Amino acid sequence: MEKTNGFVDKRYDFVLFFDVQDGNPNGDPDAGNLPRTDAETGMGLVTDVCLKRKVRNYVQIVKNTQKPFDIFIKEKAVLNSLIDEAHEQKDVKEKVKGDKTEAARQWMCAQYFDIRAFGAVMSTGKNAGQVRGAIQLTFARSVEPVVALEHSITRMAVATKAEEEKQSGDNRTMGRKFTVPYGLYRAHGFVSAHLAAQTGFSRADLNLFWEALQKMFDHDHSAARGLMSTRALIIFEHGSALGTANAAALFDRVDVKRATEGSARKFSDFRILLDGEPVTEILKLIKLKEKE
Repeated sequence: MEKTNGFVDKRYDFVLFFDVQDGNPNGDPDAGNLPRTDAETGMGLVTDVCLKRKVRNYVQIVKNTQKPFDIFIKEKAVLNSLIDEAHEQKDVKEKVKGDKTEAARQWMCAQYFDIRAFGAVMSTGKNAGQVRGAIQLTFARSVEPVVALEHSITRMAVATKAEEEKQSGDNRTMGRKFTVPYGLYRAHGFVSAHLAAQTGFSRADLNLFWEALQKMFDHDHSAARGLMSTRALIIFEHGSALGTANAAALFDRVDVKRATEGSARKFSDFRILLDGEPVTEILKLIKLKEKE
């Protein structure tokens, strides 16, 4: 893949496939935590924010929040305190007023993986500016319509004495959970060499990002999400920073066909194809020629 030293100097476009079995890949809090769907087509949706969260969580586990791979947007973080920390650095404090924001921005980029990768708005505290990240992701969309099932669940306990008295000692709590029986999802992504140069996004960062996309679901299991797995990561590596082909044309080279009839309930019901040929490995790197 990429060497570990230096900044990313090539453009990348990629396609990510992942699936869910008997789980909720991305609940919508505005709809009672139902799995997100396109109301017109029934296709399942997973937001880019959800996917970025899983990447952040993986990096946080692997790097143990050690700088320069710390995570800015993490659970229970107080963002303004982190931004203020940048302004307390000696090199930043010594700058004249007009340069402090830029110096703080550079310091934040140097410390936090997710700022380099995905960008951040850091003008809410002492002002460290705004960063547009080197990586952009689309929503993931299922390749076929999904069905959201509702299940009643029972807990053989109650939370309060009042509930116990109301039930006369029966002590049961009823609840509901929602699952998708099976769904194969496809997302697209882009890595900009020009934005990487601005944020300091390195080749080591990029390799870690590819690793996270392949392994992030292995460290994100929960009763709600069921069984989720990365199935294929197809990467188009351009020969230059500007790129040698149109991203849409590259994505059109990747297709999904049904291998069985009826309702899909497992990954083997589908075939992922690149230029008409089956993709059998999780990671597939295509190095583009100067003119594709």
